[in-house]
Amino acid sequence: MESSFCEPLWETDETRIFRNTVRRFVETEFAPAQDEWRKRKNPGAEAWKKAGSAGLLLADVPMDYGGGGGNFAHEIIVCEELAAAGVHFGCSVQGIVARYILSYGTEEQKRRWLPEMARGNLVAAIAMTEPGTGSDLPSIRTTARPDGDQYVINGSKTFVSNGSLANLVCLAAKTNTDVAPFRGISMIIVETADLQGYRVGSPLEKVGMHGQDTCEIFFEDVRVPKANLLGPSEGHGLMQMGEQLPYERLTISAKALVTAERALTLTTEYVKDRAAFGQSIIDFQNTRFKLAECKTKTHIGRVFLNDCIQRCVTGKIDDLTAAMAKLWFTDTEWKVVDTCVQLHGGYGYMLEYAIARIWTDSRVQRIYGGTNEIMHEIIASTL
Repeated sequence: MESSFCEPLWETDETRIFRNTVRRFVETEFAPAQDEWRKRKNPGAEAWKKAGSAGLLLADVPMDYGGGGGNFAHEIIVCEELAAAGVHFGCSVQGIVARYILSYGTEEQKRRWLPEMARGNLVAAIAMTEPGTGSDLPSIRTTARPDGDQYVINGSKTFVSNGSLANLVCLAAKTNTDVAPFRGISMIIVETADLQGYRVGSPLEKVGMHGQDTCEIFFEDVRVPKANLLGPSEGHGLMQMGEQLPYERLTISAKALVTAERALTLTTEYVKDRAAFGQSIIDFQNTRFKLAECKTKTHIGRVFLNDCIQRCVTGKIDDLTAAMAKLWFTDTEWKVVDTCVQLHGGYGYMLEYAIARIWTDSRVQRIYGGTNEIMHEIIASTL
């Protein structure tokens, strides 16, 4: 963050110490491993255990359940420091699943899963999207049919982050197909170890984020205890998803802003060093004006993000603000990054340059967490 900003209310001496700890860990442990992650298409199970030992996982979960005992600010700091280093690691997904368990789980469920998630021994994924539904969650087809004290699950999910390493899946499934779609969906925790009928597909070939674990998962007569249902009864899944989506959208927003800030820093350094027609590229008015626009956008964004984080810390974030944040930050990220690629010229299209990887990695930000078209619908519904 730049020194010209007023100190945000959510930043404290404790959060600054935590940020420095996270930054050192990411720079020494994760950043150097990125080529290996990209080749393997996932960070590996050992990375999760390292992150757990360093306190990066479940930073905002109470210590009684093995978490860091912090608040949303601590979770955002982890997201920001990973983004600042260009590292794509699914700890925010781990945090989202933890929030589902913390918000809707029984005491036994919390004590069974959260400490192991915090240590990195359990890697969590959230399985909502299906090949034919996208953002249309009420139309999901995966079913969890009650059978005695178990659910029998059939169906498939796609674009599952952390999917190939996950041994804990937070699954959205229809537990009742005889009622309206919004009343028949439930969230169920699936423990995947040695689970008959559960299958993980090959890593998906993505445009960007090549080190991030993403795949399809399949269920064929998979049996899960009814005790793994989240919530007091069936049919609350869509409500639960709606309540937790603002949290997810703000983590996406934070990553978007930090990525734009990183792109701006890298590009400013590049145009100062690079010469054309006998002068530095930054000496051209077009370059200076384009970067001035990018700097203004990121500065305004930092003020907005600080306000959103403070609202979330105090429990005052709302669906509208989170939707506006996700829309604005990811759109702004893309505009800034694309401008920065252009100012790199041909080298901006070469993957040996960080700006090219930032460009390919950034494109998905406007798609997941609810597409930006859906964000427009949410915002427009309040007019």
